[in-house]
Amino acid sequence: MNLLIIFKNKTTILRLIQKQYTSINKIRIVTLALVFSMGFILLQSCKKNNTGTGSGGTTPTPNPPPSPVWDVNAMRGAWITTTASAALDNNDNILQTVDNCKKAGINNIFLVVYNNARTIYPSDVMFKLTGNRQLEKFQGRDPLKEMITAAKTAGIKVHAWFEYGFSSSYSAQGGSIIAAKPKWAARDQNGALVVKNGFDWLNAFDPEVQQYMIDLFKEVVSKYDVDGVQGDDRLPALPSSAGYDDYTIAQYKLENNGALPPTNIKDAGWLNWRAKKLNAFMKRLHKEMKTMKPGIQVTMSPSAYPWSLEEYLQDWPTWVDSSWVDAVIPQCYRYDIAAYTATMTQQKSYHRNNNIPIYPGVLIKSGTYLASPGFLSQMIQGNRNNGFKGEVFFFYEGVKESLSWFQGQYPFIK
Repeated sequence: MNLLIIFKNKTTILRLIQKQYTSINKIRIVTLALVFSMGFILLQSCKKNNTGTGSGGTTPTPNPPPSPVWDVNAMRGAWITTTASAALDNNDNILQTVDNCKKAGINNIFLVVYNNARTIYPSDVMFKLTGNRQLEKFQGRDPLKEMITAAKTAGIKVHAWFEYGFSSSYSAQGGSIIAAKPKWAARDQNGALVVKNGFDWLNAFDPEVQQYMIDLFKEVVSKYDVDGVQGDDRLPALPSSAGYDDYTIAQYKLENNGALPPTNIKDAGWLNWRAKKLNAFMKRLHKEMKTMKPGIQVTMSPSAYPWSLEEYLQDWPTWVDSSWVDAVIPQCYRYDIAAYTATMTQQKSYHRNNNIPIYPGVLIKSGTYLASPGFLSQMIQGNRNNGFKGEVFFFYEGVKESLSWFQGQYPFIK
């Protein structure tokens, strides 16, 4: 009897132990399930938040790129020419040129339309004068029209740049223009064709020569949707060795009581008399362009003053004072920061009309020379320190070769 009771008690105890063991296992299973679930959730959360590739947690969201600090309304330009450049050789090159300018922050393109007695577009004026309607390699195309279309799409302004101005040709005894019109030649004291630094010159004082140049400007403005027109260190300009042709001598005598022009080409009175003739042409050109198209910009890029007056009869401070230009871009082409700063500040000192913007012309490339990124930064910093909000670069090929500087540094110099 006692054994039976003991046996029953043991059985009961074993059952109780089994129930407790089973309950403990269930708790363990539930606990393990909860731990696993929490771990899985945490793992998925880490995967979503971790954008990096290394160990060590999540990568912070990168800061947005800095915004340019330049004046959005200021001129940032580049000259595009046919010399030492294939930018205009086909439409694909033009599209790439515009794209590079856009990437570089260039908002004004100064496109050569006339040099060495040729135009890049089909010209009735040139055909009538010389029988050559267009630069031979562009025949069958119109690079001016192609550039305007591409640049306008990119939001870039296009200025027609008459690069050679009153120069007829380069080392060609006057070229096709003088061949057609011998009396248009500029003459020195010896009666020889005026040649300076290889450039052959037309007589900028001759009314027929002036009308020819006006006709070229009018042709472009009437046929093309250009935003501006521009002359440079050859328009209006003429070497100070010129002025000894029959027409100019007769005019000088008429206005100076029969006196002959001085033999000293740097005589102050003689310099100023001739410079005033070019000033009158500048006034006329500006007026005629504004009459045709009131919104067009008439800009000039002369040599640095007063050297420009002494060597090329260019009196650009008078153009600015008289509002005969809409902007002036003196060529501050120098190869070290001391020389650049001296020239740039000198030009600033002659600028008196704050209604007419002034922008330094910056040399970035010439031949094999390419301004270094450091030198470019120095020049632009100098411009900003002196109140210049923009500049124009000579020339596009240098912009293309320095694209990393234009994208990485140029917009942030203040």
